[in-house]
Formats: sequence, structure tokens, C-alpha cells
Amino acid sequence: MPTRRAVTGRSREPRARFAEELRLLRTARGDSLRQLGERLGWDWSLFGKMEKGETIGGPEVVQALDQYYGTPGLLLALWELAAGDKSQFKERYRRYMTLESEATSLWHFAVSIVPGLLQTPGYAREVLAAGGYKGSELDQQVEARIGRQNLLAGDDPPPFRTILSEAVLRTPLRDVTEWCVQLERLAEAGDRGDVTVYVLPQSAGPHGLVSTDVWFLRLPGGSPVAYTENAYWGELIEESARIERLQRAYDVVRDLALSPSESRKFISRILEEVPCSPSI
Repeated sequence: MPTRRAVTGRSREPRARFAEELRLLRTARGDSLRQLGERLGWDWSLFGKMEKGETIGGPEVVQALDQYYGTPGLLLALWELAAGDKSQFKERYRRYMTLESEATSLWHFAVSIVPGLLQTPGYAREVLAAGGYKGSELDQQVEARIGRQNLLAGDDPPPFRTILSEAVLRTPLRDVTEWCVQLERLAEAGDRGDVTVYVLPQSAGPHGLVSTDVWFLRLPGGSPVAYTENAYWGELIEESARIERLQRAYDVVRDLALSPSESRKFISRILEEVPCSPSI
């Protein structure tokens, strides 16, 4: 579907309009991206990504741009429209999937759902069905989710670390048999040298990621990106200041979590509480 245009010739799609306005204001000033970065104290590459529509940045950098360009509130208003544009969620997720396939390492924190890279087909099906998928679309989504796990199946897979909130292990499937299979999968995941599973017990108390599922991807060359998500949408984060803030919160959570060996014992104890059949 072509991007809609108003009579001014500018895009009417919120994210594209925001990116266009950023480019127009900078070029009207005669600044290069590097000059803009030096004058505002941000990494110049962030402004390039914002102008290409790859990210919208955070409110702090947008307010700084409003002040620099003498457009009080204009860019922040356009940023708010771009941030609330639901049509962009699938596009951003597709970009995240591309970056995930290129990652040299993956770190993750789960609030209540097993990460897709460790889900069993039965678990994925029930969770996706709860999200509203049905019929052939549900089948396609399950296949796609399980297909992502090929990332960890190669000869040289990227290291994957996940920290599971205890709530993940206390939220069973309706199908007890499938739940047992999923718990077994988690208990055995740490047997692989490239996968590390931690459990964050409820006794650890409140923390900075208490309501935030987050992924950290280390890309070739060393640059990081983050992806936060909930049941309905996600956000790809490439701004270094926001990534660092999330990283600090993640480090605290990791320090509060059980060790990998204690985490495996914890999962095994929960598995023993579930009435699984002897064959599971």
C-alpha cells in the first residue's frame, strides 16, 4: 500500500511524517548529522536512524531537537503520534526478527511467558490462541515461532541467556501434559553449553523490569539493540541511553536471580508438583 500524501507533498503516516520533518529541519539549518550530534551531545548515528524511520528515539532527544530548531512542542507532538501508530508494530517486529537472525548473542528477561526460543509447540499454540489467533493463521504463527528456534540449532549458535521470573513457572497451561513437556524442556535447556537459564524467585521483590519483557541483541561489530514487548505490541530500541538504562536494570535482576544450577533445581521442584504421567 503506497504511503498516503497530503497536498503539501508530505507523508500523512505518523512515523514517516516525523522522519521527514527531522530531515527538513536539519537540512534547512545546513547541519550534517555529525554536526547535529556534536551540538546536541548525542550519537550522530541516532539522528540518522530517526531520519530514516528506523527508530523514533525517546522524548528526551526529541525535546532537545525542538529546542535546537526553535520548534517548541512541534516535534514532540509528531513523536507522540508516531509512538502511538499501531500500523508500525508489525514493521518493527519484522526488523527485530532480521536483527535477531544476525545477533552474536541474545539476553532476555521474561515476566510471565516462556521465551519463544524455548517454547514447545504445545505451549506456543496455547499462548498464541489466547492472543486471538485461530485456524490456519494459528497454525502459521506456531510454525513461525518454532521455526525461530533454528537460530539455536546450528553448528555455531549465538549464546542465549534468559532470566525467567517465577511467574513464568507458576502460570501453567490448561493442558497439563503439554505443561509438563514445557517444564521438561526448560529443565534440560541448560544442558546445552550455549543456553543459560536463570530463575528470578518472587522473594527477590520489586525490580526495574517488573512489568517489562526485554531482549538484548549484540550485533556484529558489537553494537547492541533492545526490544521490549507485552501481549499486544513491542518496541525496538536503538538509542544508546535507553539501552543502557535497561541494561542496568537487567544486571540488577541477574544479580538477584538464582544460579543456573539452582535454577534448574527450582524448575525440577515445580515439575515434581505437577501431576505428569510417568512417560513425561
